[in-house]
Amino acid sequence: MSTGCDPAAAAGTAAPAAAAPPAAVDRLASILPPQLLQDGEAVLLLRKPSRWYILLAPLGFFVLVLALAAAGHRADAFLNQARMSGEILTLAATLLLLRLGWQTLDWAGRVYVLTDRRVLRVQGVIRVSVFEARLSRLQHTGLFFSLRERLFGLGTVTFSTAGTGTVEAAWLFLHEPLEVHRLVLETQRRCGGGAAGGNTR
Repeated sequence: MSTGCDPAAAAGTAAPAAAAPPAAVDRLASILPPQLLQDGEAVLLLRKPSRWYILLAPLGFFVLVLALAAAGHRADAFLNQARMSGEILTLAATLLLLRLGWQTLDWAGRVYVLTDRRVLRVQGVIRVSVFEARLSRLQHTGLFFSLRERLFGLGTVTFSTAGTGTVEAAWLFLHEPLEVHRLVLETQRRCGGGAAGGNTR
């Protein structure tokens, strides 16, 4: 049964910055597992998290390591005349660099895709995880802004499908989150046979 979806019209509802570039399918093929896109499926949006994701997502870990390093340095100065200060700083720097490297790999492996049939989220460093939901199954979408995201003009779009009632996937740390969310809702209305409920925080 035809949904009456016009991919060109759906893509035309997006601002130029949100629409998939001409080379989107080729770029997608280099990131997504083979055969993930279906025959005739049109890519309307291809996004990754902002590069700020690399620093902001593990911010709590960074603060914890720095706090422990500072506490360790003070304890070493009080109990051991700062004989291990160099080792403490080296350990802290190593942990921060390792986490930063891992977060960079995590960012590189994340991609968010909107097609004329589905929404997809691909993530993973060692093991790739793929979330996909047909537009007709989307029950609810959410738009959230954490403090860290608000400071940098970013936001997160979440997805729930019929029968779950919980957030199943999220597009994190997006540039232009309002425009992305609007495009998802408009594409769902045009191509999914309905409209998902939306929520903004």
